[in-house]
Amino acid sequence: MCGFVGFLNEQANDAENSKVIREMADKIRHRGPDMDDYFVDEDVSLGFRRLSIIDLAGGSQPITNEDGTRVLVFNGEIYNFQQLREELIEKGHIFKTRTDSEVLLHGYEEYGPDFTKRLRGMFAYLIWDKNTKTLFGARDIFGIKPLFYYDDGESLLFASEIKAFTANPRFKKELNRARIPEYLCFEYLPSNETLFKNVYKMPPASYFICKDGKMEIREYFDLRYHIDDSKSLAEWEDVIAETFKDSTEVHGIADVEVGCFLSSGMDSSYAVKEMAKRNRVKTFSVGFAEEKYSELKYAEEYAATIGVDIFTKKITADEYFDAVPIVQYYMDEPLPNPSAIALYYLTKKAAEQVKVVLSGEGADELFGGYYYYQDPLELAPYQKLPRLLRKGAAKLARQLPEGTHGKRFLIRGAQTIDEYYIRNNYNFNWRERAKYLNPDIPAPDPAIFTKPFFDKCASEDDVTRMQYVDMKTWLVQDILVKADRMSMANSLELRVPFLDKEMLNVALSIPSKYRVSKEMTKIALRGAAAKQLPEKNAKMKKMGFPVPLNDWLKQDKYYNMVAEKFTGDTAAIFFDRDAIMQLLNDHRAGKHNMKRIWTIYCFILWYENYFGATAK
Repeated sequence: MCGFVGFLNEQANDAENSKVIREMADKIRHRGPDMDDYFVDEDVSLGFRRLSIIDLAGGSQPITNEDGTRVLVFNGEIYNFQQLREELIEKGHIFKTRTDSEVLLHGYEEYGPDFTKRLRGMFAYLIWDKNTKTLFGARDIFGIKPLFYYDDGESLLFASEIKAFTANPRFKKELNRARIPEYLCFEYLPSNETLFKNVYKMPPASYFICKDGKMEIREYFDLRYHIDDSKSLAEWEDVIAETFKDSTEVHGIADVEVGCFLSSGMDSSYAVKEMAKRNRVKTFSVGFAEEKYSELKYAEEYAATIGVDIFTKKITADEYFDAVPIVQYYMDEPLPNPSAIALYYLTKKAAEQVKVVLSGEGADELFGGYYYYQDPLELAPYQKLPRLLRKGAAKLARQLPEGTHGKRFLIRGAQTIDEYYIRNNYNFNWRERAKYLNPDIPAPDPAIFTKPFFDKCASEDDVTRMQYVDMKTWLVQDILVKADRMSMANSLELRVPFLDKEMLNVALSIPSKYRVSKEMTKIALRGAAAKQLPEKNAKMKKMGFPVPLNDWLKQDKYYNMVAEKFTGDTAAIFFDRDAIMQLLNDHRAGKHNMKRIWTIYCFILWYENYFGATAK
């Protein structure tokens, strides 16, 4: 695990290029505090920061092939590297390390870009070919590991985190102001753009070929459901159990100790149980003094039941608010997911004891874990009525007071899946944003970003379409960003055994009736886990990292902290300060505005960090 940086040289000044690439790498030292190294020639500069996990003595990067004509920097883990290594040795390749990174280099040398399709793991990497003057880069199928590039038409820069670009004098730091409306809706940008102008996210499941300063990006994998109706539920449970056992085994490969996150939920409990079969694994959990928001007692009970060690921390409100600007700095872009701060403290706790942890991200998206996946089943009978009738009922329902029983059902029932699903999850809907944003910021309908994903899986049932869209948007742009940045902020490698190539292949085959019903989510996965876990844990409802933020924002101390930012000079640049203060005041009076408030507050802190007086 590491972080890397790179750029195409515009002038052959080795001393200056060496200085800049080092300064860029220093910006992401937290991703790899164990060592650093660099490659600079007349064409390209590459830098590397290492967190030593495999082949502790021999895993230095950048690494070259036998004749020194190709150079690699790599971030991630390749879980099938041992098999691939043996195959490449048989073909005559000579290895000088035991690392998975060297497998990428020789694999590319032997098979070219198509070798990426064979990788099982989480990764982002660059390979420079001296002979052809070509830079190749790729990112894993889920988007677990990040890869950013800066392209203003004159310069090309690459990095594991955007903040590295700020150390390069060719980087023009400008706010991508036009994208703020989408951020307010989604809490992230649902595209490959970022809130830095000319900075882009390399798409998951894609690679690029860069030659003569021009990048060509190609997709090498796409999610395609291939439903297998021939198996019973019990058979699917066995398939999941066997595949997950294998996934946890390969995700546990390391030359350092591997721990696990543990919450009250089924997903992390299942991963811990599998890991505990092989050794007495250390587990880590955080919670809050406010008992109704804390999962600690459930995690502690489970750890005692199966005989694993658990290390815990209770986060205070002061600690939570103190960490918000730190978290927004490490995120690179504002990400107002309230659980991010809890995850920051969780990774910090784990990093005191281990270098690697397993976590439960991805199980809900792959196997149908969110309660709203049940919506299409609930709406199905009603949607058999003529749409004109349903639209009329929805029009009447919109006039009813908020909280009226049945209002939401009638409104959703008149909409198509692509209309009601994403819009239900907006922090700010596209029409009301104008009330809070300054009028010079355009606000197009954000459905233009999500509808193409719905269209791409139009032949699938509505439950499946929701899962597909979540994997393409929410998972990659929010969940995995949070997981990567918060773990790397504390120099901890986070691995996600549910987001495994073989697990995905299983998930894409399971009929939706074995994923979600009106009564239950994650049906097949729960069945598989139930054979391993106490019944209480297998049936535990998803809590999703609950945070007492809703209550804290009503307390004078934290209300005043937010109010200070909402009435400040930065807020005035982007928002109608009276309107956003009304959100805050209404929340304290009892209206639930927490997500909206937090979306704006995190943006302000992020902006001040990167563009304001405290900009780094």
